[in-house]
Amino acid sequence: MHLDAGFAPFAFLASPKRARTSDISSYFMTQFGPRTTAQQHEFRVVLCFALVYILWGSTYLAMRVAVRDLPPFVVGTSRYLVSGPIMLLACALMGRKIRISRHDFWRLLVIGVALLSVGNMGIVWGERYVESSLAALVVALMPIWVVAIEAWVYRAGRMTRQGYMGLTAGLLGLLVLLWPRITSGTHLGHLELLGCGILACGSLAWSFGSVFSHRFDVHADIFVGAGWQMTLGGLVNAMIAGVSGQFQHARWTAPAIESIAYLVVFGSWIGYSAFIFLLEHVPTPKVATYTYVNPIVALLLGWLLLHEHIDAYMLVGMVIIIGSVALVNTSKLKGLHDERVESDLAPMNVGGN
Repeated sequence: MHLDAGFAPFAFLASPKRARTSDISSYFMTQFGPRTTAQQHEFRVVLCFALVYILWGSTYLAMRVAVRDLPPFVVGTSRYLVSGPIMLLACALMGRKIRISRHDFWRLLVIGVALLSVGNMGIVWGERYVESSLAALVVALMPIWVVAIEAWVYRAGRMTRQGYMGLTAGLLGLLVLLWPRITSGTHLGHLELLGCGILACGSLAWSFGSVFSHRFDVHADIFVGAGWQMTLGGLVNAMIAGVSGQFQHARWTAPAIESIAYLVVFGSWIGYSAFIFLLEHVPTPKVATYTYVNPIVALLLGWLLLHEHIDAYMLVGMVIIIGSVALVNTSKLKGLHDERVESDLAPMNVGGN
């Protein structure tokens, strides 16, 4: 059974060929897109870049709204136990094999826990104490941790002088970003520092999960694998939420439900699909530009929609951090001689998956 291109949000799954699995723009193309093959391809690329830039940048705001009324692991449970099983169902309807081996199961479980039960939940938990714009800037350093793990833990290659310059600049940018909280001495400042510490731990866990996802030998289809990761991560989140009593403190308000729905549809389905399309059709360094744009989008949306405060320290810290990530990303491509490292570049956004 095949779904037609208009069956959103899974139109990108309509083609059985991997090179077109994430072609989410088919519906738009048939309605009002350009007609020649070259124009259609360019349109899809531009559309997918816009989706990854804007949608993944906006997920920090959605998580900030959701965590106001729902405990972190309740957010993770409801989000991933909706997005994961429905993605698997869609894959099954497409005729894709969703049954996985025991070998794949354990590896997808480890990846799912690292990414979605520790990494993403660290971000959600941190946003209880930190505004979405600040959270996005702290998390923006994540590609640097990926390179450091590959270089220092897996010994995949050496970090170049440019890479060390980027790492140093990133730490400096983080210090600038947090300086008002470090020197304030207030209870609020201490809570924000706690939130930033949780965000850093979540980013580190996500970085390890990103490395695992490229180093583990998993034979499942890429979307089937993502569906299982979300499902297994959601089940682990549900167990943690149940044991810790978080379900009892959940307030299912309209903003919380709407935020979960937004994260499921626009973060986990559409944004991720657009990202996979770009990886298949655009050079990886160009795709990596989302790591520079997402924090800016999050900063602007937090300011416009949630009236979050932006000060000079945040602006200067943002510039330094984005520059440091650019330094490390380019040095990684030149300095590490492992194809899996070259193509990594944070395979999924912390908020987006």
